[in-house]
Amino acid sequence: MSIANLRRAAAESVSGLPRAFWWLWTSTLVNRLGGFVATFMALYLTIERGYSASYAGLVAALHGLGGVVSSVGAGVMTDRLGRRPTLLIAQTSTGASVALLGFMTHPLAIAAVAFLVGMASNASRPAVQAMMADIVAPEDRVRAFALNYWAINLGFALSSTGAGFIAEHSYLLGFLIEAAMTLVCAVVVFVKLPESRPVRGPVANSAESSAEREPDVGLGTVLRDRRFMAVVALSFLVALIFQQGFVALPVAMGADGFSSSDFGLAIAVNGLLIVALQIPVTRLIEHRDPMRLLVVSALLTGYGFGLTAFAGSLTVYVLTVCVWTLAEIVNSPTQMGLVVRLSPTHGRGRYQGIYTLSWSVAALAAPLTGGLVIDAYGAAWLWAGCAVTGTVAALGYWLLMRGLPGAAPPFAERPVSAAPAGPRTDSAA
Repeated sequence: MSIANLRRAAAESVSGLPRAFWWLWTSTLVNRLGGFVATFMALYLTIERGYSASYAGLVAALHGLGGVVSSVGAGVMTDRLGRRPTLLIAQTSTGASVALLGFMTHPLAIAAVAFLVGMASNASRPAVQAMMADIVAPEDRVRAFALNYWAINLGFALSSTGAGFIAEHSYLLGFLIEAAMTLVCAVVVFVKLPESRPVRGPVANSAESSAEREPDVGLGTVLRDRRFMAVVALSFLVALIFQQGFVALPVAMGADGFSSSDFGLAIAVNGLLIVALQIPVTRLIEHRDPMRLLVVSALLTGYGFGLTAFAGSLTVYVLTVCVWTLAEIVNSPTQMGLVVRLSPTHGRGRYQGIYTLSWSVAALAAPLTGGLVIDAYGAAWLWAGCAVTGTVAALGYWLLMRGLPGAAPPFAERPVSAAPAGPRTDSAA
């Protein structure tokens, strides 16, 4: 491909998106560029503070538990308070708690503040995703979600590189830099992003308002939405597999005699491929049948990890990472588009919060399931289980998507009511 073609492809990938999206994208990138703490937390606790590996694992679990707790609460806040206030609260709280964590020395204090950091840092996700759905046209949402995911991985790749150099000089400096950059994100949100929460307009005839207005959306509404909860369950299965790349894969490679640097090289391929391929692959898939994309990505995820059972060299390990990374590139924007499609306009925050919960719970469950299976049966059985789980998820997506109305645009949001909307009510929990 010529330079001119590359420039044209890049221009088409980023054109047509609103200015507010790019400020939100910038905030995401800055936030991930400052993501040092998660990268070196285990090293900080074991090397700098001298705690055991089991204590470091406990702190990581508490950090993840904080994310589980905040997923639902932040979704409710996103709908009740608005996207912008939720982002401001989440980002300022994250900055303050991360800075505080750097000064904690007592093990109970470290564990408690790590839980708070997990809560605060995860609270922004439903608001970001809901705001993106608000401000981007339905036909551009897959591309927008892909660009945001690309920013997340680009920022993570760069911050992971910088974290090592910073940690050599001062772990505390890393905490303070992350806190400062998170506060910069809050400033961007405050200065550049207007509130995007859809407002229900008044109804001309008040006698008709109760019958014609869009129904209130509470958490019970989300939990009773069987189709959406099926998406959450399938998302959990896929996330459970993906998490094994950071939980079970290093254990399995270590048992095969590979060094930590070998694992670092293999897993670095994941980030590099996402940065290199996310945008061009999204251009190829954004107008294709989402059912096929989700089915294929689930199969690639399961069997990409399943192939790890046959890996006897670093080259084969890298090849398996390439397979499930391609699945990740396809799955992430496609599934986010499906979540928006199934979410009523005035309940996006709650729906996004429950969807985020599936990944948070998977991050907690993956270390437990992976470790138990490896200890009891061996790594080969875990990889076989990943292949089976991916197959189940693919079948689930096929059954779920087959029931969606075929006439609807691939990623248009679900209409809740064709009648005029009624006055705003925030009584739903």
